[in-house]
Amino acid sequence: MIAANMLYLRDLWRRHRRKVLVTAGVVGSGYLLYKLYYAHKRRLTDLERELARERENDEFIKAQMQAHFENIQRIADTTTLPHAIHYLSCRIDDDLNLSHLTNRLMKGKDQPSSLSSSEKLVLWERLKILSFTRMVVSIWAVTILSLYIRVQVNILGRHLYIDTVHGLGSSHLLEEADLIDRDDQQKFLASADFLANHGLPKLISGIQTAATEVLKAKQLRDFFNTAILHQTIMQILDMFLSTGSPHHWVDCLMPEDPRLHKLAKTSSSDKTNPPELTQFDQLMVETREVISSAEFSNVVELSLKAVAKALVEKGFRSGGGSLTNGMPLARLLPRLAQICPTLVEEPSKNQFIQIIPSVPEVGLFFTLLYSSMSAS
Repeated sequence: MIAANMLYLRDLWRRHRRKVLVTAGVVGSGYLLYKLYYAHKRRLTDLERELARERENDEFIKAQMQAHFENIQRIADTTTLPHAIHYLSCRIDDDLNLSHLTNRLMKGKDQPSSLSSSEKLVLWERLKILSFTRMVVSIWAVTILSLYIRVQVNILGRHLYIDTVHGLGSSHLLEEADLIDRDDQQKFLASADFLANHGLPKLISGIQTAATEVLKAKQLRDFFNTAILHQTIMQILDMFLSTGSPHHWVDCLMPEDPRLHKLAKTSSSDKTNPPELTQFDQLMVETREVISSAEFSNVVELSLKAVAKALVEKGFRSGGGSLTNGMPLARLLPRLAQICPTLVEEPSKNQFIQIIPSVPEVGLFFTLLYSSMSAS
């Protein structure tokens, strides 16, 4: 019986062997394809999850960067700039005080015999030059200082942000990081007072020279309207900026490049191993590179034009007389003296400072500055 069954199975195998092998091959191939498909689908699912996590992380980082960018702009507007502008205003008032000239002219008006005609003319000429000098110094100083401080906080903010993300991870709050020495941070931000402490005399001298050249053909009886005043201001600014070496005005704004100072103190035997820069030095070097760039010069030019335009269009709306129809230069000078203090008012009340960030190219410059540095 067993032998018969074995013979039957052998005969069955011989007759259907090909079919069985083909069927087994098909079934095996199908199973293998199924396993490959399942593994591929699982890998795709894992990849999609990873991409989703990366997108979420990118969006989180972008949101953090945007929040941090906006925060440091507020720091510039509400903390650093108000202090620097107040100090600058006091220094301009001290160094370009016109009261001694106006008092002598008033005395000469009340007591005609106290001043000769030639003395009056000399005083009026000095008042003309110094009035425009103070106005243009104020325009230049508040514009450049506003832009400079924004460069500072963007550079410092970049370092704090990158160091925090790399050192602590993106889950930590930026405010918890203190990876740059706090003394260097404070020293860096305090350098915004360099203009008021050290650069102002050089700035005043340069702008006074330009004002003297531009105004030498302007007579006290000449009529000034909005267009002529704006043209005169821009001529003085252009002459100041274009006189001397390129970016000579940077030396009014910040100390010399620390790399030059350190190299000058290095002996010839040590030149192969120059001294390392401190964190403060590195921050100042980065700032000088930005300030000296062609892109920043373009932003400066556009900002100065915007502030000058706002001054002649909005600054003379109140008070006696109107610049629309024009007035003699002699009558304009007291108006200049009245409006100069408003140029260096506290930033929250200063319509001229508030115009600067609204210039589209200014906003774009600082967005690109921060984003390009944050990506490095």
